[in-house]
Amino acid sequence: MEEKRKNNLIRRWKIIQGIRQFFLEKEFVEIETPALVSSPGMEPHLSALEMYCTRPDGRRVKKYLHTSPEYCMKKLLGCGWEKIFQICRVFRDGEIGDTHQIEFTMLEWYRANADYLKIMEDCEELIKYLFEKVMGLEELSYQGKKLYLTLPFERLSVAQAMQLYGGINIDKKHDALSLINEARSKGYQFEREGRYSFDEVFFKVFLESVEPRLGFPKPAILYDYPASMAALARLKPDNPLWAERFELYIAGLELANAFSELNDAVEQRRRFAEEQRLRASLGKPVYPIDEELLQALSQMPPSAGIALGVDRLVMVFCDASSIQEVLAFPQN
Repeated sequence: MEEKRKNNLIRRWKIIQGIRQFFLEKEFVEIETPALVSSPGMEPHLSALEMYCTRPDGRRVKKYLHTSPEYCMKKLLGCGWEKIFQICRVFRDGEIGDTHQIEFTMLEWYRANADYLKIMEDCEELIKYLFEKVMGLEELSYQGKKLYLTLPFERLSVAQAMQLYGGINIDKKHDALSLINEARSKGYQFEREGRYSFDEVFFKVFLESVEPRLGFPKPAILYDYPASMAALARLKPDNPLWAERFELYIAGLELANAFSELNDAVEQRRRFAEEQRLRASLGKPVYPIDEELLQALSQMPPSAGIALGVDRLVMVFCDASSIQEVLAFPQN
């Protein structure tokens, strides 16, 4: 093993131990949830790895390797747990590249009786803790970009970022026709003719013009996503066009995705059914709805949670251009 990779792995070990210490000092409980589940994440862009397990009676049962421990962790919130975290391996089929692996390491933490604003504070404190107390750094550069990790981080709403970097106004209207007409007027090129969804046009602009400019010279928290991208987040009570969701960026790299959690089981069922229809239209496997999760949501207090990619975080601290540089046994 080359010396650089070995040094990266030592730094990785320090970061993971630092994460654990940070949450233990904040009196979170570290928990474990199963990797093999009956219902994986429903998001249309995710694909789970399927497995067949043999029961003692010889019956074959389909299971999935989890794409996230989120469902099980929310079930614990519904049972009365208040502050929990987990560092675990998760699996997403078809994801291999400079910032993706089929098997990778995820950090998730959840707070009962909190919203996404509290998770934003956790993010800032965690990154600062790792930077100063664990790694002992005074400055950091990533891929030639000087980073300053002083608090508070930059905070931008999605609407502000789309206007500032993409030149597109999505503040009041969230319909596809208005958005694509404005995008075309600003010079964005679309490969095919015909109809596009709002989300398709949004991500065309976002990935080209917005995401690469987020998170330097300071980390950025991008918050309040359009309601169509709410996933498992609750909508803002005073403006249901937007969901209480944020993502954390450092040097153009997305590190984390967080929500004020939806705890309305009826609305969550409706969203799951819509995602099932969308998956079917895309020719992707349609996963069963997790009925235990819906039952837990009806008992879960107002809560917030986040998923943070540990490998990408290590990439930043190691100035690595590829996720493979921070793994002992990368997939390719």
